[in-house]
Amino acid sequence: MASFNFDAAVRWARFDPQAALARRPDIYLPFVTEERLGGQALLLDTCVYIDQSQNRTPDIVDRFMSARQVNHSTVAIQELMHTVGVLDPRDRRRPAAVTAIRRLIRSMPAHRVFAPDGDVLGRAGLLSGILCRLQGYAADHKSRALQDCVLFLQAQKLGFAILTANIADFDILLQLLPIARVLFYRRK
Repeated sequence: MASFNFDAAVRWARFDPQAALARRPDIYLPFVTEERLGGQALLLDTCVYIDQSQNRTPDIVDRFMSARQVNHSTVAIQELMHTVGVLDPRDRRRPAAVTAIRRLIRSMPAHRVFAPDGDVLGRAGLLSGILCRLQGYAADHKSRALQDCVLFLQAQKLGFAILTANIADFDILLQLLPIARVLFYRRK
């Protein structure tokens, strides 16, 4: 993997606080507001697609997505396709869910879909390892932590802000790397 420098990544991980972190009060977090409407391009967390398809996003999220450039990650595509694979073929709700996910993925313009590179993947592995150790994540949370870290670092590298309702996990990531940009919203 020529695009990954192991030693640089280990030096980069000097931000490790070596103690568990707690979610901060909302007043310290960057939530979507009218005042923040303009700004840098967005990279959507997978929860945004799901919340939109289930009509759980507040109106301000729709305004944000209209006012800013919206970008997509292959990480979100992977997570959405995982959902298709995990759905029971005998469940009568499956066809509607698959149709909705198909529509979401097909609506992503190819020039706005980004894949993480080797540097992002390597650093995300390191960051998620630190996160899992610090927070004591159980096995079922480790995979999700890795995906969140990839998306978080991919957005940082591309100069995008992550849009997410995953306040608890992304607040911890922001505490570890406060230079990254995340915008939070609460579901309806």
